[in-house]
Amino acid sequence: MWSRLVRRRAALLLRNQSTTARNQIQRRTLVSAPKPGDGPLMERRPDRELPNIQTFRWARTFPLFLAIIAASSVAIFNYQKLSSPVVASTLYALRTNRRAREILGDEIYFKHQIPWIGGEMNQLRGRIDVRFAVKGTRGAALMRFASSRPTPRGVFETTEWSLETPDGRKVDLLDGDDPFRAAAAFPMDEEEREVATRGYRQQLK
Repeated sequence: MWSRLVRRRAALLLRNQSTTARNQIQRRTLVSAPKPGDGPLMERRPDRELPNIQTFRWARTFPLFLAIIAASSVAIFNYQKLSSPVVASTLYALRTNRRAREILGDEIYFKHQIPWIGGEMNQLRGRIDVRFAVKGTRGAALMRFASSRPTPRGVFETTEWSLETPDGRKVDLLDGDDPFRAAAAFPMDEEEREVATRGYRQQLK
């Protein structure tokens, strides 16, 4: 009887001590996380507070990323047109054309330092319709050149080659004579030549 009472009191005492220790652990405050500029940590404490993580917000930067990608794509396509032999050939033809020299003068070149080549340029499909601003010693104008190829093995036929002055006057430079008629096709760049070669190999298969 006496031993049973001692055991109950001992068990109650141990239970109270464990509850008290548990409450002390729960009441213990966390140590603040180290801040920038603090000295080195000399010890690792399990109750140290974790630092705040700065999350990256895509909602702010994703539209800017899309805008940069779109602008880069437009610049690349414009550079591809600018370096095309079609633009170089039409620019050379302007310098040697009598009516163009009467309007623009000498030293005919692009009007802007970074020219914009508008329109379509697809030699594989046989469709060329480009326009860009030019200038000379006398004035400036907007040149438009359009040419098409009726058949895949045919020659390009120029449908329009003209200059439009700032006052709205349009001057036809063909005048019944096509200076590009002698060429069977305009020289292709590396990408167009690769696509054409791939298509020819598929036809052989």
